[in-house]
Amino acid sequence: MKRLINIALVGWLFLLSCSTPKITEFEKTGSLPEIYPDYKEVTIPGNIAPLNFYLTNWDKEGMLSIESASQTLKIPSPTSKFSIDPLDWKELLTQNEGKSILLTVYTKENDHWKKYNPFSVKIEKDSIDPYLVYRLIEPGYELWETMGIYQQSLETSEESSIYENKMTNYNCVNCHSFCMQDPDRMLLHMRGDYGGTFLFDHGNIEKLNTKTDSTISSFVYPVWHPSGKFIAFSVNNIAQTFYSNNKDRLEVFDSKSDLVIYNVDTKGVFTTPLLSLPDQLETFPAFSSDGKTLYFCSSKKLPVPEKSDSVKYSLCSIPFNETDGTFGEKVDTIFNAQTQNKSASFPRISPNGKYMLFTVSDYGTFPIWHKEADLMLYSLKDKQFVDMNPANSDDTESYHSWSSNSRWIVFSSRRDDGLYTRPYISHVGKDGHVGKAFMLPQKDPVYYKYFMKSYNIPEFVKAKVNIDAYDVSSFAKSSLGENVEFVSQNNATQRQKIENK
Repeated sequence: MKRLINIALVGWLFLLSCSTPKITEFEKTGSLPEIYPDYKEVTIPGNIAPLNFYLTNWDKEGMLSIESASQTLKIPSPTSKFSIDPLDWKELLTQNEGKSILLTVYTKENDHWKKYNPFSVKIEKDSIDPYLVYRLIEPGYELWETMGIYQQSLETSEESSIYENKMTNYNCVNCHSFCMQDPDRMLLHMRGDYGGTFLFDHGNIEKLNTKTDSTISSFVYPVWHPSGKFIAFSVNNIAQTFYSNNKDRLEVFDSKSDLVIYNVDTKGVFTTPLLSLPDQLETFPAFSSDGKTLYFCSSKKLPVPEKSDSVKYSLCSIPFNETDGTFGEKVDTIFNAQTQNKSASFPRISPNGKYMLFTVSDYGTFPIWHKEADLMLYSLKDKQFVDMNPANSDDTESYHSWSSNSRWIVFSSRRDDGLYTRPYISHVGKDGHVGKAFMLPQKDPVYYKYFMKSYNIPEFVKAKVNIDAYDVSSFAKSSLGENVEFVSQNNATQRQKIENK
């Protein structure tokens, strides 16, 4: 009986400590609160998980007030870590789509309350895809043991694993990719033990051995054709340099690289001489939303690593005919590296076909450790660049992808501490206006403070990825894989045309 009374007393005291205070008198600070993650003045979708945060300069009692036209939520906290009830949050978003809500933070010390200036959060009617897929890995890349592909619900913040490398002798698992944000059409690479390229298509699994006598490596960077019939890959000879005294911790560069197209039905690999020029480095493919154009990055081949800081990639395009798998006879340059004095990487086309998003850095092909790396947005219709300042920061912005409705982008950024990449999301309006980037919400307000892995290759998907990891592991271990075949695909004709020009 005594134990039951003690439990009841503890519970009553807990409820008392969490009761909502009535604040009638307060001192105005005249400033905005210092919060992490920074959700001040951001634009969010109407189906995003609660924006939980904490005060960076206060760890005692506080209260958060969220006001809208229809209601006011008050969230007390003994430690100024604010977790919003998911049901209250969902109701708040539903009732205020297309409007803004006002958030006000109060802090208490010695029975005296202080009120910070309120900040607003705009709730867009544009929804966001419900899941985000990413790889988690130690930030150094050169030293790691465990890694995996994971997914998080953007509506609830629940995370689950898709595949973890502990199931296949801690091998490297990388380059997950989806066909038009379809969770049932996915690929990923395994390197080392049980290596191969794995294709998942509505429950079926294929393991491909992708090195051929006519290509310089196995498949590397992928992008699906919107039809799902083809996948473009780069094939690269990749090397790394690690710095002991440099703001950029490491440099990754290609000594050789070409582009190839894989036919999903025939398992044939083909290319054109225009995508495998001996004096050029071609990499980072991206199909247009209608599938009629292949975009890619290209640089003049230079001795590396001696001249790696002089290697600059332009953004180029070439017509592609999906009916017969042939290419156009001319390569166009969209972003000229020499004129811009920058290097382009990771082109990604919005599903509505209006924009191209890519990363620019001072040089090279691996901007992930370049502090100066920024995102650039290019209007394919107007042939003009769009202001990306609201999304960029003073540190690295790198890999990125589009939502299926072309209204949201997600990208990796090191803006928080210069070491770990975290996923950030920005809204892209119908007029091309880009909203301030906000960090992927988590249930625990201090989650990122203690989480010591980097988010790599964030990709939106339209639903949860349902793959049986044990089936994948067993298949990877038991299957020798199917060899892909390099086919000429009119290369001789096209090469003759090029030589005759």
